[in-house]
Amino acid sequence: MSYLPLFETGKTIQAEFSPDADIVLYQGDTEDFIKSLPDESVKLIITSPPYNLGKAYETRVSVEKYLADQSRTIAKLYRILHPQGSICWQVGNFVEKGEVFPLDIYYYPIFKEMGLYLRNRIIWHFGHGLHTKKRFSGRYETILWFTKGKEYTFNLDPVRIPSKYPGKRHYKGPNKGKLSGNPKGKNPSDVWEGLLSEWDECFWEIPNVKSNHPEKTIHPCQFPIELVERFVLALTDEGDRVFDPYTGVGSALIAAIKRNRIALGSEREAEYVAIARERIQAYFEGTLRVRPLGKPIHKPTGREKVAQIPPEWQTTEQPRLLEEKGKYE
Repeated sequence: MSYLPLFETGKTIQAEFSPDADIVLYQGDTEDFIKSLPDESVKLIITSPPYNLGKAYETRVSVEKYLADQSRTIAKLYRILHPQGSICWQVGNFVEKGEVFPLDIYYYPIFKEMGLYLRNRIIWHFGHGLHTKKRFSGRYETILWFTKGKEYTFNLDPVRIPSKYPGKRHYKGPNKGKLSGNPKGKNPSDVWEGLLSEWDECFWEIPNVKSNHPEKTIHPCQFPIELVERFVLALTDEGDRVFDPYTGVGSALIAAIKRNRIALGSEREAEYVAIARERIQAYFEGTLRVRPLGKPIHKPTGREKVAQIPPEWQTTEQPRLLEEKGKYE
């Protein structure tokens, strides 16, 4: 792929919406930006909204108020969503006094009350995160994929995965003896555990953006570009508008730009907007560090020092646990 500086492509990063804009990065409240967008003009709305976790960029409120505020925003998003468009809402859990509130369950009735149709509840699994002491460590989040109507854009071919048994044939019926699969690959599952596993076992494991991820910035809850890219490929066509109402450092915009879509984003934090602009510029210059779509997940060989049992643990349960684990691999 050849890269050109942004200005040489004839595109610019606009600060406000205009009908002919290729990239819009708005700094301010998302509801103010939504007001500027035409009715039914966005094919894909994809975001990871604030989780009300009390992070630096959030003001923690009650779950009830948080959901009421989000309901108001989602109602405004409904107006701008194309009749054949999709909303993908990626959320984790809200935790209060040690109790887990699964946000996707709370969000579901909000979308249903507006007449949207749930197409998939996708489980995004990742291997790293915070460890907990009084419950099992969380290693997944969910993505609710809703469509506005019963007819909607869905391009399966760009996101098919290789079949595990491409030579499999029908063993009975009118198609007996004929190949049962699709030469372009098979339909991925709704459990996205990672790319290496997915190519072999129908899982998509997309690493979350933590300390050693090539896309890591200062944002504490950053989207991996490849996660958004798969939705962009499947749920939009070239030239369609993709909008992230809580754009953070611009990962969704970059995924849209990579796939020749119109990228729209709003973000109230000036620091994140500046980083997003820098990342978009870097993408066009070919210097942006991006984890490639389909790259296998790194697995330790066991020879790395950090993968070996330290001497202090040699008399603990660790050797037995590893031996038991090996019996099932």
